[in-house]
Amino acid sequence: MRFQGKLTNWNDDKGFGFVEPNGGGDRSFVHIKSFQKRSRRPAEGDLIIYEQVKEPQGKFKAINVSLVADRKVRPEPPKKSANPGALIVVTFSVILTATVLLKYLPPEVLYLYIATSTIAFIFYAFDKSAAKNGRWRTPESHLHFLSLVGGWPGAFYAQKSLRHKSSKTEFKRVYWATVMMNIFAFVWLFTGQGRHFLLAIVG
Repeated sequence: MRFQGKLTNWNDDKGFGFVEPNGGGDRSFVHIKSFQKRSRRPAEGDLIIYEQVKEPQGKFKAINVSLVADRKVRPEPPKKSANPGALIVVTFSVILTATVLLKYLPPEVLYLYIATSTIAFIFYAFDKSAAKNGRWRTPESHLHFLSLVGGWPGAFYAQKSLRHKSSKTEFKRVYWATVMMNIFAFVWLFTGQGRHFLLAIVG
């Protein structure tokens, strides 16, 4: 059990004194060696936190002592901010699904994104396993190509859930470049040229 009390009769030259617990009770002997990670030498009147043990002679001694002033307030856990990458993926997925359901785009476009995202996730998983076990790695150019042709949503969730390639700055820069290029291509599909292209592909 931990107590809080006031340091009294402190003899700094000899490094000992006593502590009177707040609220009353048995006072305890305090030695400077019982202090843990103190920022300065104790002084008369300091508030301290300590544990109390009873010595064979019947007297009490303070152990595991710390200055109240040294106790750090626990920082509040950082608030989770919205992940802009996740927001982009979710927003794009909703728009993609809506445009297919409303028949602005053929379902084959949705199938392409699902297929390439699935393949991208699998490639990321294989690459992480290869990195751990010293096997042949998947070239980064292959991962970027999958993102470029529509697998970037799956690649994004692979990076987050597998924690793979998520902290490599250069890789992330190229990845987001492929995302932007793919989104531009997606928007282009709604133009006259884009519609003609789709008709030529899916018939």
